[in-house]
Amino acid sequence: MVSATAGSGASPTLPRSEAVPSRAKVKLPAWLEIAKPRLIPLLLATTLGGMALSEGWPLPAPRLACTLGGGALAAAAAGVLNCLWEQDLDGRMVRTSGRALPSGRLSPATAFSVAVSLTCVAAALLVSGVNCLAAGLSLLGLCSYVLLYTALLKPRTSQNIVIGGVAGAIPPLVGAAAATGHLGLSSWWLFSLVMLWTPAHFWALALLLREDYRSVGIPMLPVVKGSQVTAEAIVHYARATVLVSALGVVALPSGGLLYGLLLLPFNSRLLQMGRSLAASPDDPVRAKGLFRWSILYLFGICLLLLICRLPAAAAFSHQAGDLIGWATGMDGLPVFNGLSGFAPLGFPQLSGFPLLNVVGSR
Repeated sequence: MVSATAGSGASPTLPRSEAVPSRAKVKLPAWLEIAKPRLIPLLLATTLGGMALSEGWPLPAPRLACTLGGGALAAAAAGVLNCLWEQDLDGRMVRTSGRALPSGRLSPATAFSVAVSLTCVAAALLVSGVNCLAAGLSLLGLCSYVLLYTALLKPRTSQNIVIGGVAGAIPPLVGAAAATGHLGLSSWWLFSLVMLWTPAHFWALALLLREDYRSVGIPMLPVVKGSQVTAEAIVHYARATVLVSALGVVALPSGGLLYGLLLLPFNSRLLQMGRSLAASPDDPVRAKGLFRWSILYLFGICLLLLICRLPAAAAFSHQAGDLIGWATGMDGLPVFNGLSGFAPLGFPQLSGFPLLNVVGSR
């Protein structure tokens, strides 16, 4: 059993229906509810971001459709397996006891059949319509969410989401694999960015739901360390996210300077909301605000990546580079062409092992 070492006198936390109002307004069929469809759009957005970072962008329409369709089905299968694994835990928590499995609206056998079917269709779609690397990475994301995060880390450590966040960071790699057939450094940049973004995002929600987690002994950070330590950790991860996000200027094959310019308001708002929460960590309104903004933040980053691959964005970055070069007296200032063109020593092209070929080539 875990207990808080700080913040034990905090005001009551919000129920999930208030923290995420859409859950109260939209009632889904039992078979769809267990697939957790509300989580899928953000995963697909980061998949598109991984594609946009690759020289293979834009993808042919059939391959794009197969990648997004297969990724959505694999994510749905992971959601079903997560619900199956945690059905007993959900039944003991007030906010989750009405879910499809613990309430008896759907049988475990039916849910398992749905999960197996979704996994098989996702794998077939990705193998036939994309490539084996993209299919393998999607299945790796599924396994890491169900086995690494849900089964191994969540019930055992307050750092569960820091390590387990790898599951949510794999879609950019799937997108890159779909675009080029290998993983370049730019795709690993977006993978790292999502990993750093995840703790601040999730812990903001955990602050709102800490009493639920405490009631069943799940050692989320707000339960173990209290709200003040959690808010400070959120600020640290928000700062790291901001620093790493700036590397997108060089990660993009084109349009990097425009990306850097448009990124500034996103990062400023994230830092401002993190500092605001740290000043009053028991304020549910501030925690809710940060949680919601963090979702918009990642959607926004992925949208910027897509926008900055447009020809107009590349032209803007080139002209801006020329202007900076003229203003600084550095004629011929190079325009950032991304990381996919670099092949440093120690990363040879391993054509026979696409998963190990982490540095792309033009």
